[in-house]
Amino acid sequence: MSKSLFDLNGKVALVTGGNGGIGLGFARGIAKQGGSIAIWARNAEKNAAAKADLEAAGAAKVITYQVDVSSEEQIIAGYQQLMTDFGRLDCVFANSGGAPGYNSVFDMPTEAWHKFLDVALHGAFITLREGARLMVERAEAGEPGGSLVACGSLSLFKGLPGKQNYAASKAGVAAVIRCMASEFGQYGIRANVVAPGLIMTPMMGGDENIKKMAEMLGPQTPLNRVGYPEDFEGIGAYLCSDASSFVTGETITIDGGSMVK
Repeated sequence: MSKSLFDLNGKVALVTGGNGGIGLGFARGIAKQGGSIAIWARNAEKNAAAKADLEAAGAAKVITYQVDVSSEEQIIAGYQQLMTDFGRLDCVFANSGGAPGYNSVFDMPTEAWHKFLDVALHGAFITLREGARLMVERAEAGEPGGSLVACGSLSLFKGLPGKQNYAASKAGVAAVIRCMASEFGQYGIRANVVAPGLIMTPMMGGDENIKKMAEMLGPQTPLNRVGYPEDFEGIGAYLCSDASSFVTGETITIDGGSMVK
């Protein structure tokens, strides 16, 4: 039987914050191509729902873990358990983060700045570093390859008043990814950033608020709509598959064309 271009049978992906929103969309794309998925997230109820969703989509195997990526100890222990349960790691999507929470930098307490970066920057860095360590070990044992992916945003290109914590974390992790692309290419490991535009996730509020935002802001993009988590299924499958084996160091915008308007 011939393999499809995006076949993920036998591959294992870790998605942090993968029990909802963009992370779940990314994971669902992997599931639809037959990959196995580990989810790291803190909410047990949402984890269970995500597991059922991904299994229904076609994932070979799904295990969810309650891992707080602001803790280096939990990240390291999480990888140890992942390797026990799956035996390998092919893709990491460092997606955990949160809402910026403020409209002005003057309203942002220093403690809140540090707390946000503990997850969205430091947690992402350690998640990517330790995932890369496992991929390098596999490459040195004779099987090169792997994909490191970070979730960026259009704040990599645009200023967002009051969102300095959010933008700083995205810019920082994008720089980390470029350095990893340079360092780990010798092992066949690629590293890329996905930069979403306006995506309707639960972080945006309830269904009614999401509907209003979509109606108001959708016409501002060339595609005349806002984005949704399912718009990340394709890029998830692509970046985890061998089809993207010559793509590294890139920032890929998923924004309905808003950056060109």
